[in-house]
Amino acid sequence: MSFSFPQPLLFAGSSHLLLATEVASQLGISLGQVQLNQFPDGEIAVQILESVRGRDVFVLQSIALDPNFYLMELLIIVDALKRASARSVVAVIPYFGYCRQDRKDKPRVPITAKLVANLLVEAGVTRILAVDLHAGQLQGFFDIPVDHVHGRQLLIDGLRDLELSRCVVVAPDIGSVKTARAFAGQLQVDFAVVDKHRLSAMEVGGLSLIGDVNGKDVLLADDMCSTGATLVSAAKACQEKGAKRIFGVITHGLFVDDAVNRIENSLLESVWMTNTIPYTERLKDGHKLKTISIAPLLAHAIQCIVSDESISSL
Repeated sequence: MSFSFPQPLLFAGSSHLLLATEVASQLGISLGQVQLNQFPDGEIAVQILESVRGRDVFVLQSIALDPNFYLMELLIIVDALKRASARSVVAVIPYFGYCRQDRKDKPRVPITAKLVANLLVEAGVTRILAVDLHAGQLQGFFDIPVDHVHGRQLLIDGLRDLELSRCVVVAPDIGSVKTARAFAGQLQVDFAVVDKHRLSAMEVGGLSLIGDVNGKDVLLADDMCSTGATLVSAAKACQEKGAKRIFGVITHGLFVDDAVNRIENSLLESVWMTNTIPYTERLKDGHKLKTISIAPLLAHAIQCIVSDESISSL
């Protein structure tokens, strides 16, 4: 990409250096120089190693896998940049940790997503760039602009080689209806829903399928996969109703606990995801997991922000 104005400065926290490097490459720039260390007692130490005075700066950090550490590291990086006189700091957050703690669903519980939003603003973040937030209304937790982009088109482009037959997009639970409906609309195919009764975080009770999947290829579309229980149980429900091939399509692959093994031993042909969360050792046995890079989308969004162009079409 070429710029007719000062190039953006892109720094990376330690959560997803590979993705940050890809984004920088897409932009035709080098990553900003920052030293990230820990003191012997575990405290995070940050030093910006180049001038940022008067510059518009972007910091990429996924708040996943070790969310407490990576959130704190991001806050400290932002503080260092602001104290070094950066004009603005955009936090590029491919996966927004604590996003599921967005409401009071029990007595005397916090709204942690709002707390995280407050911390980011207080540290000095002037804009957020996020990918497929778990709930779009999280944008309202911020008193600064939030650019919310979606990985849907990248995933759809990656699925074309599957040669899907009479495809139907299925929401694996009620909470994923909006995501699945958007996929179905963009693909111009039918839409169905699996309704479930969850017994616990790991165990799903009764299921019912609303819609027709008989003789069709199924795309189970959701914003994220954590334990894999929802996708696996939804795949079983679809297979029992006559579905042909069944695929998962998600933006954020958390894959905690035994999720990878659960998916490998399921009826799912494969699960397609973006790399908003790093592909670490926990996924080494995930032969059914297919990854599509989110870097082109983030680079395009950054270019739009720098050039004051609309981002709504992304």
